[in-house]
Amino acid sequence: MLRWVFGRWLPALLLLFGVSACVETAPPPTVEPPAAPVASRRVLVAEFSEVVARVGPVAERTCLEAARGRFRCDFVILVDDRPGQPPNAYQTLTRGGRPVIVFTLGLIAEARNRDELAFALGHEMAHHILRHIPRQIESATTGAFVLGTLVAVAGGRPGDIEAAQRLGATIGARRYSKAHELEADALGARIALAAGFDPIRGAAFFERLPDPGDRFLATHPANSERIAVVRRAVRGVQ
Repeated sequence: MLRWVFGRWLPALLLLFGVSACVETAPPPTVEPPAAPVASRRVLVAEFSEVVARVGPVAERTCLEAARGRFRCDFVILVDDRPGQPPNAYQTLTRGGRPVIVFTLGLIAEARNRDELAFALGHEMAHHILRHIPRQIESATTGAFVLGTLVAVAGGRPGDIEAAQRLGATIGARRYSKAHELEADALGARIALAAGFDPIRGAAFFERLPDPGDRFLATHPANSERIAVVRRAVRGVQ
């Protein structure tokens, strides 16, 4: 069963096993912005909760069909209302494997309509359904092993081997990150559409984000590519 929590997250809940961060924004300001008035926060969270109420059941059904008992689908949706947090959303897991979706209040405030919130929520839930965190961990482990072994065979010192393992883990973790984002965009679009939202309108959020382009080892694909994937996913359903 989906659980919806507003407020500062519970430290015991977020003993993170892994994180899939999905929104790249401009760096936060050096001076912490003032907290939003309580009334404004209530309006924002009320709007987001309505989106959760519609998107959540669709995503859980999709998850249960994919999981077939192999992983958990009882999502927890949290809002991080700490002052000064930049717009962000990400998916993570508790130590027990329960999927957790975290939205900062800044991201909720940044959204211009419910379609953007629905698409973002569907995208984060899609990361779990598609098992991106376990796949990322497996790739990172393989990268650390391969590069560490190569340095060890070449006679590297313990410090060199450890550095190679860290580099290999980083490369491995990022190897499929762009593909994972596009997969989550496509499935998230289908989830938002099934919940009665317009994911193409929702994906307009990308037009306001800094474009990561095609940088080496970048974790996110170009914004234009993501919008194109969403359009194809919607056409495929229609």
